Amino acid sequence: MSTKDRKLDHINICLKEDIQSRVKNGFEDITFVHRALPEIDKDDIDTSTDFFGKEILAPIIIAGMTGGHSKAKEINKNLALAAQELNIPMGVGSQRAAIDDETLEDTFSIVRDVAPDAFIIGNLGAVQFAKGYGIREAKKAVEMINADAIAIHLNPLHEATQPEGDVNFRNCLREIGKLKLKVPVIAKETGGGIAREEAKKLEDVGIKGIDVGGLGGTSFSAVESFRNKNNNIGRLFWDWGIPTAISTIECVEYTNLKIIATGGIRNGIEVAKALALNAAACGLALPLLGKATRSHKDVIKEISRVVEELRAAMFLVGAQNIRDLIKTDLIIKGNTEKWLKSRKIDCKKYANRRYK
Repeated sequence: MSTKDRKLDHINICLKEDIQSRVKNGFEDITFVHRALPEIDKDDIDTSTDFFGKEILAPIIIAGMTGGHSKAKEINKNLALAAQELNIPMGVGSQRAAIDDETLEDTFSIVRDVAPDAFIIGNLGAVQFAKGYGIREAKKAVEMINADAIAIHLNPLHEATQPEGDVNFRNCLREIGKLKLKVPVIAKETGGGIAREEAKKLEDVGIKGIDVGGLGGTSFSAVESFRNKNNNIGRLFWDWGIPTAISTIECVEYTNLKIIATGGIRNGIEVAKALALNAAACGLALPLLGKATRSHKDVIKEISRVVEELRAAMFLVGAQNIRDLIKTDLIIKGNTEKWLKSRKIDCKKYANRRYK
């Protein structure tokens, strides 16, 4: 099957089937300490923040989803129109299809055409660099959409669960470290999460940010199980990975990188929790995909809902701006607490940040 056809399969399955992880993203185990006296005016709350040198409306990213097919072009167009109007970043799906077949470039370049001012993130797979991709392909991906950053996606779980998967990840880290570009390079998981060990290695080779892409949202193992009804591997590994909240904390605790929390984020409270953990931003994907098949206005409406929920959460913890969120108190319990304790991460410090 061609890459183009596989991309269409992924879109259709994500739109029609329940491909979410059955394991939650971990944010259900994290609770804010409510402030009965927030001592701020909700109308004055500022959700804007700096993202790699660009001020954006809110720390919410339209996560990279698709490209490489005519149907993907319309989806990317609507996502980009929303990113432009709202002034938030947007990623594209893997550009490998257009690197290999230039006739597909417009399914990606449409993004910059309609969003000249938005922060756009390119995308290539780490495994391709283990197979011969290098600085030339990375530069081509950046130039294709005039990207402000490029994500190198790490997807061993997805590759392992598809029959045509590329599973030789030998020397990926070394090759990623060779990518010295004019734009920041972000390492991005696609549903399995990133542990502190890999996060530190990525920082050591020069990566500037990590999108944790944790467990709790779209499961590409599930997607592959729908693509092939006999795919027992896809069904078995449906819920494999590190939940998003846990991965976020591990990456924040052990690196100084910009951390993006993506994976099952569905509302503004979860966004607020991730930011309170010191994530730089949160990514949204599946909730926007169906909206983007209709219009950019539907995408804007969905993102605006999340931003308003974020503002309400900030009000209820007395956070005037995004920086104030990392001063708020969080109670971590349940499986998330157990995981972090076993990894020797102190949960109590998150609960007592206002009064030290």
